[in-house]
Amino acid sequence: MPTLRPAVFLDRDGTLNVERSYITKPEELQLLPGVGVALRRLRAAGFVCVVVTNQSAIDRGMMSEADLHRIHDEMNRQLDLVGAALDGIYACSACVDHPDRKPAPGLLLRAAAELNLDLANSWMIGDTARDIQAGLNAGCRGCVLVRSGIPIEEAERVLTGPYYSADDLLAAADFVLSQQSRDSR
Repeated sequence: MPTLRPAVFLDRDGTLNVERSYITKPEELQLLPGVGVALRRLRAAGFVCVVVTNQSAIDRGMMSEADLHRIHDEMNRQLDLVGAALDGIYACSACVDHPDRKPAPGLLLRAAAELNLDLANSWMIGDTARDIQAGLNAGCRGCVLVRSGIPIEEAERVLTGPYYSADDLLAAADFVLSQQSRDSR
């Protein structure tokens, strides 16, 4: 059996790229500052970096699966320009309850099974309560709520499980890496 690897699961909108109500075209995607540095540091430390994203615009008829693939191709292109990469992208197009739609853990569980990931040593980073709850529901070691997307006050009112907060993905990555460093002592 292959060795399980730790991961950092990442929400897309508001965590990796500028939050917009719905991104339906590649030209609407704009990476947030520091994302490339954060991903490079996490991957260099041995973390598998996987995007897990709700994309209900497909179910709502605002875009197609092909449009989503073009948007993700653009995201990967922009990441490549800053010397960064992802190890996987998992999306749920449902706009109602579905086992893959965050806060359900389906996307994280599927990624863990397909990529040999160790959920107990993995982290979830996102900008909403549903991101954090998905990480908690999947049994992740920890979750970090970032302030780079939707204002976190709403999430803080509804979250019941343990989580950390950070200004953005770079600060969240630094926190995750500090915890990993502390554990290795």
